[in-house]
Amino acid sequence: METTNKAITGQLQQLANKLNNPTPMQQVINPNPMQQLLNPNQVNNPNPMQQLLHPNPLQQLLKPNPMQQLLDSSAVHQGVNPTSTHQAFNPVPRTEANPILRQQGLKPELTTKINPVSLQQMIRNDRSMISMSDDNMMVKQIHSTHAPDGREFDVRPLFQLVEDILHRATPGVDPSISASQPRFETSEGSFISLLEALSLTIDRISCEIAYKSLSGGDAHATTLCIFNLLSNYSWDAKLVLTLAAFAANYGEFWLLAQIYTTNQLAKSMAILKQLPVILEHSGPLKPRFEALHNLIKAMMDVTRCIIEFKELPPMYISQDVPALATAMTHIPTAVYWTIRSVVACATQITTLTCMGHEYWMSATSEAWELSTLTHKINSILDLLKKQLDLCYQYIDGKIHAETFRTLQNLFESIHIDNMKILRALICPKDDALPLLECSTKRRVNIEVLRRKNVLLLISGLSISHDELSILEQIYNESRVPGTRMESQYEVVWIPVVDPSVTWTSAMQDRFENLQATMPWYSVYTPKMVDRAVVRFIKEIWHFRNKPILVVLDPQGKVVSPNAIHMMWIWGSTAFPFTSLREEALWKEETWRLELLVDGIDPTVLNWVKEGKFIYLYGGTDIEWIRKFTTTVKTVASAARIPLELVYVGKSNKREQVRKCITSIIAEDLSYCWQDLTMVWFFWTRLESMLFSKIQLGRGDDEDPMLREIKKLLSYDKEGGWAVLSKGSFVFVNGHSSTVLTTFTDFNKWKDDVPPKGFEIACMDYHNMLHSDSQPCCRFEFPSEIGRIPDRIKCPECLKIMEKYITFGCCHDENAFNALY
Repeated sequence: METTNKAITGQLQQLANKLNNPTPMQQVINPNPMQQLLNPNQVNNPNPMQQLLHPNPLQQLLKPNPMQQLLDSSAVHQGVNPTSTHQAFNPVPRTEANPILRQQGLKPELTTKINPVSLQQMIRNDRSMISMSDDNMMVKQIHSTHAPDGREFDVRPLFQLVEDILHRATPGVDPSISASQPRFETSEGSFISLLEALSLTIDRISCEIAYKSLSGGDAHATTLCIFNLLSNYSWDAKLVLTLAAFAANYGEFWLLAQIYTTNQLAKSMAILKQLPVILEHSGPLKPRFEALHNLIKAMMDVTRCIIEFKELPPMYISQDVPALATAMTHIPTAVYWTIRSVVACATQITTLTCMGHEYWMSATSEAWELSTLTHKINSILDLLKKQLDLCYQYIDGKIHAETFRTLQNLFESIHIDNMKILRALICPKDDALPLLECSTKRRVNIEVLRRKNVLLLISGLSISHDELSILEQIYNESRVPGTRMESQYEVVWIPVVDPSVTWTSAMQDRFENLQATMPWYSVYTPKMVDRAVVRFIKEIWHFRNKPILVVLDPQGKVVSPNAIHMMWIWGSTAFPFTSLREEALWKEETWRLELLVDGIDPTVLNWVKEGKFIYLYGGTDIEWIRKFTTTVKTVASAARIPLELVYVGKSNKREQVRKCITSIIAEDLSYCWQDLTMVWFFWTRLESMLFSKIQLGRGDDEDPMLREIKKLLSYDKEGGWAVLSKGSFVFVNGHSSTVLTTFTDFNKWKDDVPPKGFEIACMDYHNMLHSDSQPCCRFEFPSEIGRIPDRIKCPECLKIMEKYITFGCCHDENAFNALY
C-alpha cells in the first residue's frame, strides 16, 4: 500500500512538472500567444511538427517540406523500390530515383491531406516538357517501356463505360440530356469477367496517379510510371485502362456532388472532401471546370480515334499502307500526351479537394496548363483524323472493288431465281424492307419480286414529268385485268445519285415527290444503293443521266440492257422486253406514218385510216410556218385533195415551241398538239428508234427506214421540215427549204398529178430539188446518253460523218436538272 501511494505521488509530481514545463508537442498543439509575440522566429520558422499541424499556405507553396526526407530516410537507406501500394502509404519521390528532379535541382516534398502538393512546381515541370521542340527522347523512352506479350482484349466496351461515366459527370450537363443518352449495359457475362481481370490493374493505375498527384512528382515521371505498369498492353489498351482509372475517381467526385443533398452517406463523404464549400463557389470556378472539361473531351476524342485505328479490318488494310503507317508512328506520342493529360486532370481534382477553392481560383498557371495540353492533343488528333480518313477511303475503295467484282460474277452466273441478283442491287446491307410500294406508301420485302420479270427503272432525280407520265400510262395498260401480261412484270425505280454529292433537304423533297407520282415499286431511299452498284450501273449498263430500263428475267438474267427505247416505240406490245423481242418487232416494221405517231394522238391515226393526206411539220420559225401552211392549203385546194396539217414542234427549245403553238392556234394555221408532253413523246420515240438500232448493232445498216429516221432527226437540228403522207404511205421527208419550194413550184409539176397521182408527182419533184441542194446532216447525242456510237453514216450520202464535241444551252430546260 505504501509502495502504491509513493507511485501515485511520483506520477502526480511528473504531471505537475509537465504542466509547468510543456514539451514541444504541447507547445505546438496549445501555443502560448505571448510566446509567439515574443519569439517571432518561431512563427517564421516553425518546427517541422508545427508546420505539419498548422501549415502556412504561403510556405506550402514556396518552401519545400523538410519532413519528406525524415519520412523517406528508411526507404532511401534500404534501397527500396516500392510498389504502387507501398507508395500509396509511403510517398517516396526520391531525387536519386528521379533524374529529371535531380537535373532541375528540385527537392522532393511530403504531400499529405494536411500538406498538399506544390502545384506550381508541377506546372513548371509540365511547361518545360510541353515546350520541348524535339519529342524524340520522349518517344524513345515510351518505346522502351512497350513490350506487349500478346494479351489482347476488346477495349470498346470498357471505353464506352468510361465515356458514359465522364459524360454524366460533366458539370453543367442537363440531366435530361444525360438521361437521353444511350445507356451502356454491363450485364454481359464476358464484360463482367473482363472487368474482374482488369480491376487490379485499374486500381494500381489509380493509386499511382493519386499518389503522384499528392507527392509532387513531375507529370512526365508519373506518365512513365504508368507506361511501365502497362508495358505488356497494346497502345489502345494503355489509354483505355488509364482513362478507366481516372474515370473511377473523377466519377466519384461528381457523383457525390450530384447526390450529397439527398443522401446522408454522400453528404458526410462530401463534407470530408470539402465539396459543399467547393460547389458554393462554383460560379468563379466555372472557367476552370470548362478548361478541365475541354481537356477531357480532347482525351476522349483522341482515344476514340486510336481505337478506330485498332478496329480497322486487316483483310482490307495493312500497315504497309502509307496512311496507316504514318498513323502508327504518331500513336505512341498521342498515347503519351493523353495519359499525361490524365495525370494533369487528376492533379487538378486532387488540388481542389486538398487546397481548397481559394487556391484553385488564384492559380492561373494551372488553367494555362490545361489549355496547353488541350491544344497539344487536338493538334495530334487533327493529324490522326486526317490519316484515319485516308484509311477509310482506302478500305472503302477495297470493299467497293470487291463488291463490284461480286456483282460481275453474280451476273455471269446462273441462278434458280432472281433473289441473289436483286439483293445485291437493291439491299446489299440486308435491310428487311428495302422497297416502297409507291401506290400504298407501304414498305415491303424484296420477296414480292421473286421469279418475276423485273424492269429496273434507273434514273437520277432529274427524271422528267413527261417521262414518268408516259411510263405510267404504259404500265397501267399492262395492269388492266384480263390482259395476258397482268402481274407478269414489275417495275422498280432505282434512283442513282452521285455519292460525292451531299444529300440535301431539297434532294429529299424531290425524291419524295417523284415517289409520290409512281404506281410501281421504288427503293426506299437512294442511300441504300451501294457505291459499287452505282459504278456497275454506269460502267456495265452505260447509265449516264438519261433514264434506262434494264430488264431481268425470273432468274435474274439481263435480257435487255435498256428496254426504254422499245417501251417508247411499241409500249406494252414489246413485252417481255427482251432484245430478241426488239429484233422481231423491227422486222415487222416499215417506214409508215403510224410508226411516227402511234400511241400519241388517236385523231391522226383516224385520219390515216380514212386515207387523208397528212402533213406533219415542225420547227420554230413562225414566218416559215405561215408561208408553208398557207401555200400547202392553196395547193391542196387546187388539187382537190383532203389535207390535214399537224404541227409537232421541235425536239428542244420548249418555250419557243409553246409560242409557236399559241400563234398557230390564234391564226388558225393548222392542227397542233397543245399538250407539250405529246410533242416531247413524238421526238423521244423518234430518237429511241435510232438508239434502239444502235443498241442492236444496226446503227450503220443501209436500211431505208433507218435512213429516213436519221434524215428527220437531222432536219430538226437544221431548221424546219415536213413529212408528207397519204394514209400510211410517206412520200416526202424533206427539209424546210426544199419542201416549201416544192409547193411554191406547184405549177411546174401540176400536170403530172393526173397521170401519176398527187403524192407521186409531189415526191418526184421534191427528189429532183433535193438532189440539187442537199442540206448538211447533223446529229446531236447528249453526253447523258449511255451508248454513243463511235461512228455513224450520213443518211444522204452514206459517208462516215465527222465527229465534233459541242456545248449548247436552250435556256428553257428545267433548272433542277443541273443540280444532279
